[in-house]
Amino acid sequence: MAHIDLGLDETLLPGITGLMKFRPETAKPLNALAEALLRAPNSLPAGERELIAAYVSGLNECRFCCDSHSAFAAAQLDEGVTLVQQVRADLDTAPVPEKLRALLRIAAAVQESGRNVTTELVDGARAQGATDVEIHDTVLIAAAFCMFNRYVDGLGTFAPAETDGYAESARRIVAHGYTGSV
Repeated sequence: MAHIDLGLDETLLPGITGLMKFRPETAKPLNALAEALLRAPNSLPAGERELIAAYVSGLNECRFCCDSHSAFAAAQLDEGVTLVQQVRADLDTAPVPEKLRALLRIAAAVQESGRNVTTELVDGARAQGATDVEIHDTVLIAAAFCMFNRYVDGLGTFAPAETDGYAESARRIVAHGYTGSV
């Protein structure tokens, strides 16, 4: 049960979805940010950006965000859920392109503290072909998901134990985006 009365059945609108229903005036800019970061035209595919969000959410131990964005990433990556699980289990051995691995390392550094992003991490990403925009967006995705994770967990929202329900949300997000889903 959430720490505040959301005025709804949390099992029907778990995690951030219930919070967005509760405060639609804050939902609109939060969804616009997610849309810009995760779905807008970018040299990083949407599935990889969702993977960054899922990875950071996993590091933050935010079950709702990790499970939902893992499903969103899997729906948009050719390797699907298998790759998402491999990245979350062990980034060093996961079969991802070196550029993505370097960007995920930057995201992990941001998750700990923005000051943990070092010149070496950035230079390593550049050496693998990452652009300044991709490095910028990785840092912003990681920072934003630290905020989203703390929002969801800080208000004690419900997170389903079963991940099957996230597949429908993934279909909706892939088809309509974040701004069309509230």
